[in-house]
Amino acid sequence: MALQWVKIAEAPDELLFNDRDLAEIEAAGRSFCIARHNGKLFAVAPKCPHASGRFVHGFIDGAGNVVCPLHRYKFCLANGRNISGEGYYLKHWPLEVREDGVFIGIEGGTFASWS
Repeated sequence: MALQWVKIAEAPDELLFNDRDLAEIEAAGRSFCIARHNGKLFAVAPKCPHASGRFVHGFIDGAGNVVCPLHRYKFCLANGRNISGEGYYLKHWPLEVREDGVFIGIEGGTFASWS
């Protein structure tokens, strides 16, 4: 399915990251958690699939995994894989930093193209 690119910021500096390099944003009528790790941006679901802990209250470990604040479940920012071994999967989306802004790639038909 084709991606629809939605602008989320004019520049990466416009995203309001907390001291743990996590931000929660709204785009296309939905919330996303944006993470910054080693100079790269990632977009993942805002809540843990296990118990709905908000990732913006968690942290990113040294290996680049977002860690849930409730039970410390870990998910790879790059592919959503559950590193802790519990079998959960974290939805993630591609992000692009372009000359004209920061964009998130959302599956076509998921949000804006519904009539």
